[in-house]
Amino acid sequence: MLSPFLAVGEIVKPQGIRGELKIKPLTDDPERFFDLRSVRILDQQRALRCRRAHDGFVYAAVEGVYTREAAEALRGALIYIPREQAVSLPNDTDFVCDLIGCAATDTTGVSYGVLTEVLQNGGAVDVYVFQGEKGRLLAPALKKTMLSVDVVGKRILLDADSLRETAVLESGDV
Repeated sequence: MLSPFLAVGEIVKPQGIRGELKIKPLTDDPERFFDLRSVRILDQQRALRCRRAHDGFVYAAVEGVYTREAAEALRGALIYIPREQAVSLPNDTDFVCDLIGCAATDTTGVSYGVLTEVLQNGGAVDVYVFQGEKGRLLAPALKKTMLSVDVVGKRILLDADSLRETAVLESGDV
């Protein structure tokens, strides 16, 4: 079952002495924070007011956080929104947080463990990082490689032939 909340940011550190927070967006559009009014932090619903976005970070004030010490206590905390407030995704696209933890097997039945990370470097394609008994597998998120993705069932089916052409298994050959 998918979580009713989606992580949209991570609190990096306090900014200044009046409780402002520096936030690393976990979304493709940092400007989206200007539209948020209420978020969930440490299982508490709080009002949020985005003050600015700069150099890939968002700076915001959060209800109840008025000092540097209060902001410091939130360092590393994730910021969530209800799933129904999330942006609509195109077909065949999933939220990264839904992909994490999916178990991967290829068309020959070989298991590559679970998806632990999605590398997004601004290039043409994301790279999925799977960790399993065979080691760490880095595979491009191409349709010819990712034959099916089932985020509800937490499964990804990989094409064995495509993996041999495009993927890297850090502990040996694919």
